[in-house]
Amino acid sequence: MSTRAATEHSEKAYALLKADAEKIRKLIEVQMDNLTMPQCPLYEEVLDTQMFGLSREIDFAIRLNLIDEHTGKQILSELERKLAAFHEATVGG
Repeated sequence: MSTRAATEHSEKAYALLKADAEKIRKLIEVQMDNLTMPQCPLYEEVLDTQMFGLSREIDFAIRLNLIDEHTGKQILSELERKLAAFHEATVGG
């Protein structure tokens, strides 16, 4: 694979992972706004399942050398920070 193709694949993988992280953030935002509170087991299960799925996608991209481990951890950390900030703003605690 050429360097250019590898770079394009890496950029696409990064964009897809970021988009998936954003989908999780939006899903949790909608759920908190309309359905349940964070103490609800459904909320926790959805969040755990979605975060686990994203972490597996990231692991797969790392194993394919599409992104490096630091970048993968950054994506998860950024999402966790956004969710924590949203949770705090929503429930005040």
